[in-house]
Amino acid sequence: MTSCIVYARYSSDMSRDASIEDQVRLCNQYIADQKWTIAGTFEDRAISGASALRPGYQSLLALVRQGGINVVLAEALDRLSRDQEDVAALFKIVRFAGAKLVTLAEGEISELHIGLKGTMNALFLKDLALKTKRGLEGRINKGRSAGGNAYGYDVVREYGSDGPIDRGRRTINGQEARVVVEIFTRYLNGESPRAIAACLNAQKTCGPRGRDWTASTLIGNRKRRTGILNNELYIGKLVWNRQTFMKDPVSGKRQARMNPQTSWITENVPDLRIIDDATWYDVQAAQKLRSRPTRPDRKLVDGKLRRPKHLFSGLMKCGACGAGFTLVSGTYYGCAAQKNKGTCSNSGRITIDRLENAVLGAVQSQMMTPELTKVFIAEYSSALSGLRQEAVRSKTEQLQKKKN
Repeated sequence: MTSCIVYARYSSDMSRDASIEDQVRLCNQYIADQKWTIAGTFEDRAISGASALRPGYQSLLALVRQGGINVVLAEALDRLSRDQEDVAALFKIVRFAGAKLVTLAEGEISELHIGLKGTMNALFLKDLALKTKRGLEGRINKGRSAGGNAYGYDVVREYGSDGPIDRGRRTINGQEARVVVEIFTRYLNGESPRAIAACLNAQKTCGPRGRDWTASTLIGNRKRRTGILNNELYIGKLVWNRQTFMKDPVSGKRQARMNPQTSWITENVPDLRIIDDATWYDVQAAQKLRSRPTRPDRKLVDGKLRRPKHLFSGLMKCGACGAGFTLVSGTYYGCAAQKNKGTCSNSGRITIDRLENAVLGAVQSQMMTPELTKVFIAEYSSALSGLRQEAVRSKTEQLQKKKN
């Protein structure tokens, strides 16, 4: 009996959640016509096919790798993936497992489909990105938001004269605008971003997206013009296209790349002004005066200056609040929440050398005993043996399937 698994997906740019049910229904009907058996159904809702980091898709791959599946069925190849590399990888995985890749639109998938359809899907994504950018640029030219919102403003959604919702309009939020003015005033009076953030948190003033205030929320990055103190929307200027986001092919995460200033688009929106020009330019000058030179211990990594990682970087938590315990100065570890937000009472500090010596000393004195070493060796050998047996069993099953 032929065992088949079904995959269905719809993108965030599609409007009907019922699309999943429609795809599954059609696939189930095809399976019934072919007299196959359904071994499982996997789905991903409102997730782009440009990424392979989808829960349902990854579960499907895991089941295929286990063996015992004869057919992977979907409505169309672009439901499985729109990325050329991911489509080719899926095809190889399915073939290696001794199964077939079948879609209702293309039939049984071959190397020819992978080449042609993969290229078409990649071109579709590129064309979609260009059209989306063109539409967003049109909004910017009208002084509207191209997505997202800045602190100090409310998004207005009203029906236009022709029926559809008039998107991208914003209006000043009076309460948040007063906080913005307070931040600029405090900074000009000599307070540091950390001190301002701590004060706002102590006052229970809600930050952007309902989160606590941090120093980075206020100061941001002057070069990228991020952060409250660098947002030109507060002086009635809407700046767009400063950055381009590209997906890292390894991690799948989006990475921001600065665009040349010649490609930036600026529109005047005087009705959204919160800060006067004099205050704005005084704050920019104060930032320049207060900026510190690049630390000598920072190194260039992937085109960015970063501090070197230490032995326990990213592995420690504050015992009082659970926030990260990070480098708060050149040689001292401390609670990040206490330093950046002022929301934690733990003001303790410990040097890098003292921390590392204490932890390594404890490991050496309490764990490096003959008894524990024997346990570690036994567990390591057992785990390694299990992996080897699994690899042999999988290879044997593949050979038997090919013979049959």
